[in-house]
Amino acid sequence: MDAADTIAAVEEATTTERTRIGSDKALIAATGANLEADAVWTAAATRESGVADALEGWAADATGGDAIADAFDRAGRAARDRAERIDATPGEPDALSSHLDTLDGTPERVGAGLVAVPLVLDRFYLQVVSFFVNEADEGSADVARDLRSGASDFGPARDALAELDESGREQARDAAAEAITVVYEEYASGLESMGLDPKPVC
Repeated sequence: MDAADTIAAVEEATTTERTRIGSDKALIAATGANLEADAVWTAAATRESGVADALEGWAADATGGDAIADAFDRAGRAARDRAERIDATPGEPDALSSHLDTLDGTPERVGAGLVAVPLVLDRFYLQVVSFFVNEADEGSADVARDLRSGASDFGPARDALAELDESGREQARDAAAEAITVVYEEYASGLESMGLDPKPVC
């Protein structure tokens, strides 16, 4: 199982969760049903800042070679740059950020921080783009598209996974799936607290 296979395995294992967290209910859950532009940008800033805070501290602790430390550093700096481009103050850490802070092992950090995060943010920003398109705010929609493009970059993940051995990639795969489950559980519980079904209506 190489780097590409690892990412594909995570995608396959989390298809249902990722579909739901990227549904049209995503921003309802992320904003507490406050579907205003400011609340949407605050949710985005919260996610990006939390990711940056975690990844920026991992490079110095990384084991397994300079390529992994560099991958954490690149991904952390990119997340910080995206957060600073968002004109909003981050809120309290979300479930993903809190989960990232609990991880100690390098393979687990590679999986959760470099594989799961792009998969989660890609789905999140899809709905941010749609929100601003529906608001007829093409300027903000373009910003969200650009943020989505950067947030869904698997370059650091591929580089870090290539440095892990087979066992390490398996640990990374499992950690990525776990992180996505954490995001889904926050999404589902948030909707359920508002009396909404997290499952799509067929």
